[in-house]
This record gives sequence, C-alpha cells and structure tokens, in this order.
Amino acid sequence: MTDRQHQLIDLIGNTPLVRLNAASEATGCEILGKAEFMNPGGSVKDRAALGMILAARESGRLAPGDVIVEGTAGNTGIGLAMVGSALGHRTVIVMPENQSREKIDTLKAYGAELRLIPAVPYKNPEHFVHTSGRLAGELGGFWANQFENTDNRAFHEVTTGPEIWEQTEGRVDGFICAVGTGGTLGGVARALKSRQPDVRIGLADPEGSGLHNYFAEGEIRIVGSSISEGIGNSRITANFADTPVDVSYQIPDTEAIPLVYEMIGREGLVLGGSSGINVAGAMRLARELGPGHTIVTILCDSGIRYQERLFNREFLESKGLSLPAWYGKQA
Repeated sequence: MTDRQHQLIDLIGNTPLVRLNAASEATGCEILGKAEFMNPGGSVKDRAALGMILAARESGRLAPGDVIVEGTAGNTGIGLAMVGSALGHRTVIVMPENQSREKIDTLKAYGAELRLIPAVPYKNPEHFVHTSGRLAGELGGFWANQFENTDNRAFHEVTTGPEIWEQTEGRVDGFICAVGTGGTLGGVARALKSRQPDVRIGLADPEGSGLHNYFAEGEIRIVGSSISEGIGNSRITANFADTPVDVSYQIPDTEAIPLVYEMIGREGLVLGGSSGINVAGAMRLARELGPGHTIVTILCDSGIRYQERLFNREFLESKGLSLPAWYGKQA
C-alpha cells in the first residue's frame, strides 16, 4: 500500500481544529473545536471503537472472525460496526429504545445486528450495559464494555490529546468537554497535563447527569434532564476515575441548544446537542480565565443524527426550547 492509499481505519483521527468565530468574539479568547464529526463514522466515538478493537486483537481477547458485542446509546455502536466490518467482525449492539431514529437507522445501515430494549436505570440488571455483557457471554464474543474498558481512554491519551497539543503548538490554556464513558476527557486531560501541568481541564455536564454535583458537592446527585443523547452519567466509570478535573459546570439545554443553532447560522456547522454543551462549557471556561486564552473542546457529531429532536418545533416547545426565527423560512 502506497503513501496515498489507506485502509478505512487509517482515516480515524487527525481531525482538524475549527475556530468558532462567534464564541471567540463573545469571550475574547480563541475557542477551537476538534472536528470529530469528520471521522469516517461521523463521531468522536470512532476513536474509542478503534482503540478498544485494536487492543483486544493485540491481546488475543478478539480473535479473527469473533463477534463484537456492546451496549451503547448509538455512536460507539456505529464506530464498532464500521471498524468491525473493516476488520472482519460481526457486531451486535444493545441499545435503549429511546435513542434517535437517525442513529438506529445508521446502525442498521452499517450492518450491525440491533437489540433495542427498554431504557432503565443503571442499577437495574436489565440496563443495556448489563444486558450486553450477558449477551457477549452467551455468544462467546468480545464485550467492548466502553464505560469500564480503559483502552478507550488510552487511545485518546495517545491520539486526541497529542493532536491538540501539536495543532495549538503547545499554546492551549484549557480543554473542556462533556462525559459519557469518560474516555475522551480522561485521555485528553492526561495527555495535556503531562505536557503542561497548568492547563485547565473542565467538565461540561448536562442537566440529568450527576457528575457536576460530584465535583461541586462530593456526591453524585441528578437534577433535571437534557435532550442531548449519549452524554452524562450517574456513576464514576473506570475511564473517568482519577481524571484531573479543575473546574466543572452544569449546562442547561436553554444555554446549549441556542449555541447549536448559532453554529449553524454563523459557522455553517450542523452539530448535535452534545457539541452545544461542550461549546457552552468552553465559553464559561474562557470567561473564567479571561481574554487572550486558547480553549479547546470537542465537536462530537452531526446534528443530522438528531433531526427528530433538534429541528422538531413541537418537541422543543414541550421542553421549553425553541427553534430560531430564521429556521425554516421560505424564500
């Protein structure tokens, strides 16, 4: 294979940084988004999928032809199905049935075998994570176990974090993002802190997640809810444990979702709700640090995967949100 030819998996990572002009102008800082939606599977979770699969193949936990099983809210499943297919593995995904139709259809398009089950709290043995673990045992397959499998975090530590450092030429004052498994924030934080101990690491937590209160009050306490999918947690995962978090913010949808629309109207970026949470967190961190600093966050995935929610006027109004006045105007 020549330098101009690549396997699909070689296209994961090395995503560019995008300057968010509106957020930068509003804060007097350089706010940069890591364009993870440009990964071939369309999200930051392509990295976790690739990292876990490569580590499992190297260790012998995943043999040629073995099935991959995972419980996921969507994007990790898409990444696993894509990478799995590229490397010769069938993928079975267990997912709560309350996830977006777009993600369900995308998983099917990638050839994943999908098991949709009722959404229940993590402590319930029928939760999608526990169900996927049992299913992996029944099928004799590899359970990716993205929340507790620290190969997820390790891959971000050796790819995402160093990329940010190099792309900013070491001039990064803060990094912040939301947490689902904790792999992205855990890995990037370790990579950046090892190079510059003074870099500020932040958590942007949606309402409905208990992680902000863990840092603010010392206990996990859940308040409110969010229309964003795939982020937030009610426990400290192995990937998130011991992550050096300097500051934590709880971001309501009323702050994050308008930023999603602003990025469409002013930046030409159509992103999901988690990116709105992340950018809101980056703006808060920028204001805390003051003008002249460089803040990096994650632009996780495309808003096209969430059309039923993000662009549904009736649904949004039921949640106390609204579409911008310019949306849907006819010429």
